[in-house]
Amino acid sequence: MASTDVHTHLAPILPGTTEGVEEAGDGRLVVDGHRVGAPGLYDAERLAGHLVENGVDRAWVSAPPPFYRQCLESEQSRSWVRALDDGLRARLDGQQTLDRLTYLPFDRPRVALELVEDIDDSVGWTASAGGGSVALDDPALEPLWSALSALRKPLLLHPGESPDSRMDLHYLSNLLGNPVETGLATAELVLGGVLTRHPDLKIILVHGGGVVPAVVGRWSRGVATHRPGIAPGIADPAITVRQLWSDCLAHSPAVVDLALATFGADHLLLGSDYPFPMGLEDPYEALAHLSPELRHRIATNVENGLIGPTRTRSGEST
Repeated sequence: MASTDVHTHLAPILPGTTEGVEEAGDGRLVVDGHRVGAPGLYDAERLAGHLVENGVDRAWVSAPPPFYRQCLESEQSRSWVRALDDGLRARLDGQQTLDRLTYLPFDRPRVALELVEDIDDSVGWTASAGGGSVALDDPALEPLWSALSALRKPLLLHPGESPDSRMDLHYLSNLLGNPVETGLATAELVLGGVLTRHPDLKIILVHGGGVVPAVVGRWSRGVATHRPGIAPGIADPAITVRQLWSDCLAHSPAVVDLALATFGADHLLLGSDYPFPMGLEDPYEALAHLSPELRHRIATNVENGLIGPTRTRSGEST
């Protein structure tokens, strides 16, 4: 069974005429005025070599949040997400150990559904948790959830930019905003009944599930005591969240253990957040306190139960 890092990032290769995006002069991109310049973000060979160095067989690659561009109008978004997917495909060209996740704009549900219906050559999907997305239990997303359920490809939810201006200080948009946005999105999936209506969804959370492991017990208490605003018949959230997967990028052995208790050993995955400073050089670092058997199990859970044996681009199993 191949080991897989499900949480890595690279920038797309884009034509020079892409509206709102320009080169900074050093090969890096400026997106809507924001310079996206993490080292390694523009070098697929470096990522492939990084996997070898750390004993990881494969990686799933997605564009990072600065490329979500959730401020765009519908037609602009339609053009942008196609260019983004083509650009990431071009970035990974020739890299046999790197698999692409296609970005779905959850701020534009119809555009997202078009992508799901049209694109079949990526290993799965990625989308913004929170940020500028519509609520994940919004009826506008129901056709999309149905389509994703039918395809049964994984969807990696990565937090988008927090709209809370209080997060502007102290790097809190990342340190606190990211885990909270993941928690908000998960609450909508659980308390909004999305996971109950669509049990075949394969959804992955990042950053150890954000705040979810810490607050899911509180959600369960709210359901059990019939708090206002909670729909009748909602199942115990502590059970429902075990339908989800999560990476182990929690920066604390105790929190990794809490994620293990929350999601289950079969639903934890390797995730490094390469190449960003808040990630890990070696995704196995987060699992160092676990037994060798459990580390191997987590590293290979993608093939053990999430998608089955990985196929190379030539169609052979790995």
